[in-house]
Amino acid sequence: MTPLRLVILAILFYILYRLLAGIGKKKSEPKPLEGKHSSPVSDALVEDPVCHTLVPKGQALRLQHENQIYYFCSEACCSRFISEKGEQK
Repeated sequence: MTPLRLVILAILFYILYRLLAGIGKKKSEPKPLEGKHSSPVSDALVEDPVCHTLVPKGQALRLQHENQIYYFCSEACCSRFISEKGEQK
């Protein structure tokens, strides 16, 4: 046998091996993330009503005003919202 035939046979045997080895393995489910957030769903984005910045809901500042929850990107936006709502009354 020529060296070229040996190389081709080796490649074919390797491909056959990989195909047969892949059939025996069952697909595993993705593992949940470790840490404080074990849910695979990412954090939803909420819009700041003052500056219209999108902020992850878990990191946003919350304010309940007249049975509605508002989310803010910073203390400054929250203070501005409170002062504007106070002037409207």
